[in-house]
Amino acid sequence: MAVKPARLTLLIDADKKKAFEALCASQDITASQVVRQLIREYLARHGVTPTYTSNRADASNAPAG
Repeated sequence: MAVKPARLTLLIDADKKKAFEALCASQDITASQVVRQLIREYLARHGVTPTYTSNRADASNAPAG
């Protein structure tokens, strides 16, 4: 079952955003892909495993979250 994505909004200096997006584009990768990878690496480095919850009405078998 697919996990529904959630939005993460953050503020960043405009010049850093522009440089980041340009670097991502030069590597043929989206800024979102890079941020998702950074989050995965950060979680792994700190030994955190994400738990996934279901949006279905019958979520009795889903892990607690």
